Amino acid sequence: MSKFQFPQSIKSRPVYGTLEPREGSAHLFIADAHGAEAILDVATTSLMAKAHIIYIPKGEAFEDDLRALNAASFYAGPSYAAAEQRIHKALADAKMGLQVYLAGTEGVMGQAQNAAMQAGIPHTAIQTEHRGSTARRMQCVHCKGITEDVETDPFQCAHCGLHLFVRDHYSRRLAAYQGVRIDAEDHGNVPEPKGIYE
Repeated sequence: MSKFQFPQSIKSRPVYGTLEPREGSAHLFIADAHGAEAILDVATTSLMAKAHIIYIPKGEAFEDDLRALNAASFYAGPSYAAAEQRIHKALADAKMGLQVYLAGTEGVMGQAQNAAMQAGIPHTAIQTEHRGSTARRMQCVHCKGITEDVETDPFQCAHCGLHLFVRDHYSRRLAAYQGVRIDAEDHGNVPEPKGIYE
């Protein structure tokens, strides 16, 4: 899958690079869906000998290719929530020199980056590469509910039902973009939804 070029935006919006192999005592790869392609692009035999891969397929057929890399440890799970305890354990057990690589959708990368930062790894030391869907993880600033995989602007909050404007403001602490009520001053005046990057 080709990489999406995100348009320039405000400073809080994440910027993604390309994964590169680095020297380290261990390598933690966390990816979902097409993020597997980024791991496959960077994988070497020596890197995989010290690698722990946590993968969330989301219906994509890369699991066999990742298993064939013969990483020191491999886990595939149905969702980030299912993998979360494993991610926290991998970070808690980490020794000096751990390299962290995140690839795939913004929602999974943001949550995994947040977990790594809570474990003491600065966000500037974590490699990220966006692959796949451009859907966003959004927080309603009114009810604080999180809605996954938002693809349209405006969208209706899954928790409180308000119609929200999709902002580029991103919270690393929440691993989510912020959505604000679009018809706050003129109730019921909600424009037709369109794709976020149309």
